[in-house]
Amino acid sequence: MNRYDFVGSFLRPERLKKARRDFENNTINAEELKKVEDECIIELITKIKELGYHTITDGEFRRSTWHLDFMWGFNGVEHKKTIEGNTTFDGEAAMIDDTYVTGKISCDHHPFVEHFKFVKQFEDEKTVAKQTIPSPGQFYAYFTGAQLLRNTLSIYESEEAFAKDVVKAYVEFIHEIYDAGCRILQFDDCVWGGMVNPQLACGLTGRKGTALEEYKKRLLELNNEVVEASPKDLEINTHVCRGNYHSTFFSSGAYDGVANLLFGEENVNAYYLEYDDERSGGFKPL
Repeated sequence: MNRYDFVGSFLRPERLKKARRDFENNTINAEELKKVEDECIIELITKIKELGYHTITDGEFRRSTWHLDFMWGFNGVEHKKTIEGNTTFDGEAAMIDDTYVTGKISCDHHPFVEHFKFVKQFEDEKTVAKQTIPSPGQFYAYFTGAQLLRNTLSIYESEEAFAKDVVKAYVEFIHEIYDAGCRILQFDDCVWGGMVNPQLACGLTGRKGTALEEYKKRLLELNNEVVEASPKDLEINTHVCRGNYHSTFFSSGAYDGVANLLFGEENVNAYYLEYDDERSGGFKPL
């Protein structure tokens, strides 16, 4: 059995970045942008196969960000362009859209299913298509952290009610993409990359002490609830990192403080982890 793989996100070609800018400036239309996306994804898949890997992805080439585009695919989530940047990566402000809850979360037909279908057509006897999405815990944490909790609770009567809808929407998405032929799904989860840094964890969540520890458990429970409700032959893995924006990062810290939860209790098939350097620590927590 081969025990190597890639996370699935690749650097966007300059041609694709230009097309995205042109689309945002209204100099090309959505169909013209999709044509460039399709061509760049086919080139990427060809390269992946030539290198001998056994999973193929679209490199996340159809997204503006690794997580927000997926969130925008749900009912009840809206966004608008940020002006000055709103997330700090090692001193650099990331220009990402402001995203917030405007109604009850649900999933009808998610656009990522069509993204997956495009990749799946290139499967062969040696390769299988993989889909990457932010984890359920990541989704929940985004809208219940220090910045957006008040807004979310203007829509929902409690965090528990919000969590219930997040799980339901994720399960609906997973069954839809499973029916489209997906058998490998990856939860991208920067939450734990933030939780390894106690000071940052308090700042991001607005919680500390016992409340913070209970919050961590809730994030884990959400992931496990979705895994439990998914088809049994769907392989679900998770990817944890400390951010990557223009090769910068938003967090540092070893896994020791989250190891019991993350490695001991999360019911995924495999982990994709940063390891063995100054900002992510050594292998001991495993």
